[in-house]
Amino acid sequence: MELKNSTVLITGGTSGIGLELVKQLTQQGANIIVTGRNLNALREAKTKFPKIHTFQNDVSNPREIEQLYEDVTEQFPELNIIINNAGIMRLIDLRDATLDLANINSEIATNLSGTIQMVHQFLPHLLTKKSAAIVNVSSGIAFMAYSAAPIYSAAKAGVHAYTQALRLQLEDTNVKVFEMIPPGVKTNLQNDWVLKPSPGMMMDVDKMVGVAIKGFLKDQPELKPTMISVIKFASRLVPKTLIKYGHQEFKKIKALQNRSLK
Repeated sequence: MELKNSTVLITGGTSGIGLELVKQLTQQGANIIVTGRNLNALREAKTKFPKIHTFQNDVSNPREIEQLYEDVTEQFPELNIIINNAGIMRLIDLRDATLDLANINSEIATNLSGTIQMVHQFLPHLLTKKSAAIVNVSSGIAFMAYSAAPIYSAAKAGVHAYTQALRLQLEDTNVKVFEMIPPGVKTNLQNDWVLKPSPGMMMDVDKMVGVAIKGFLKDQPELKPTMISVIKFASRLVPKTLIKYGHQEFKKIKALQNRSLK
């Protein structure tokens, strides 16, 4: 895929992987449209990258996606790439009865339903382009049940399965389907966690995005670093061991939370 002079829509583009995508895609000569829920964050992104275009939008809300489609395709009919990056990740104890149904569903609504709805809304437009692409951001956690963040884990597993199905259905079209699969990445996603991930297990965000862009330019369906290949192999070879290893973090988090209540 060519990036120079392409018009790219990035959801959740005001921080972390999204903001780094803005930076590196701008360097590639792409025209960038950024969406996000936080108006101040959108303004800060615009200050850092004056040439980008911003829209306040919540991908968990179907009506806002419909409005986004109308606004973007009217103002930028040349749009040919969408990157579904918007996401939230929370540490959740599934025995916590204080979480209402809307709360417990919020990660599904943003990470999984938001991705599916964005694709469904924009696909007819992308099919009219000579060269187009959809990039869905999943996670290494899609290949293992991560008990500390169970809803996020389920949502990203769903994104992975959906992206594979989407790629098959669009195989005879001009729309290429990519899956960006980051491992743990050093972003603000974990800012509020009571237990911070080990820095040695986390990848620098610029390196992750660099890997993704190189893979995209080479038309590699899965945009992933070597660490993800290791995780996928381990999930097939020793799945129980991998899950138990991840579950140790949940136990540590619970211990810290119980200690803080005493």
